[in-house]
Amino acid sequence: MLAAEQVRANASALRRGLHTLDANHQQHFADGRAWGSFTVLDNSAWYQKHHLVDFLAAAGGHFRMGTLLSRLSVQARLRSPEGMSLAEFFYQVLQAYDFYYLFQHYGCRVQLGGSDQLGNIVSGYEFIHKQTGEDVFGITVPLITSTAGAKLGKSAGNAVWLDREKTSPFELYQFFVRQQDDSVERYLKLFTFLPLAEIDHIMQLHSKEPEKRGPQKRLAAEVTKLVHGQEGLNSAKRCTQALYHSSIDALEVMSDQELKELFKEASFSELVLDPGTSVLDTCRKANAIPDGPRGYRMITEGGVSINHRQVTNPESVLVVGQHILKNGLSLLKIGRRNFYIIKWLQL
Repeated sequence: MLAAEQVRANASALRRGLHTLDANHQQHFADGRAWGSFTVLDNSAWYQKHHLVDFLAAAGGHFRMGTLLSRLSVQARLRSPEGMSLAEFFYQVLQAYDFYYLFQHYGCRVQLGGSDQLGNIVSGYEFIHKQTGEDVFGITVPLITSTAGAKLGKSAGNAVWLDREKTSPFELYQFFVRQQDDSVERYLKLFTFLPLAEIDHIMQLHSKEPEKRGPQKRLAAEVTKLVHGQEGLNSAKRCTQALYHSSIDALEVMSDQELKELFKEASFSELVLDPGTSVLDTCRKANAIPDGPRGYRMITEGGVSINHRQVTNPESVLVVGQHILKNGLSLLKIGRRNFYIIKWLQL
């Protein structure tokens, strides 16, 4: 169970994310057309007014246990090793009531959800129909799956988030760049606003030059721009150039945040640049090499690079513009996989 403060923080973050998507859509994809407005609501606004016993008396009598138990999602959870808690089982009742509340107070007639939400949406339809005699509607959309066909999401531990703190623009971009050929056309249709004729043209070019991965790059660009805006897309491309193409120019214009996002496992240090600071001094201050002769040999034997350039003289004095980039940063690499980001102070 999450603490109430964490639930409120999550709800606030979701609200921000939705408004960001809307703003990015208006700026980059609306083509000057007027779009409708939307309202983000938190269901705690109506549940906090209910006492549990009163709610069960008012709503509980309209739900049949046999019907609730027959849902495929419930059957799957009941058969799982961990089983299903009462709180989880009751979720579909709450989601059904949410739909009813929105219908009564906002005239909401359509509920949109992932295909795994079909049972919950149907529960809402049945509850509203029993209460009011009115018809409402549900629309389900396909779930995104991994290349092995597994569902992507929190519970599976492989979620792709819209929040930059959880999935950076670079990671989002790379997720779509890595999509297989057999899924990229479907994803272009699902996740972008490109006309179908343009998608057909992109796929025709791809059939002639598949090695260029044109559809994947276009898909990644469109989705990243929608989620993170043009600056987010630019950031993703800078990170791609810096990591996969060893671009010094890209490194020089990257912010501290971008470097931390790109090298998540890297150690981040702030060091004062003293006169005469050498490569060996830098490696030791960053705790990147062991003390003594072994650390010295790691440099002389070619195991150290600074800003994608190998350094083999431990006594070399750091040079601004070569070892230290214009943005006051150095990217230190030890061996093949160990990165250290250094921010120089008092340059």
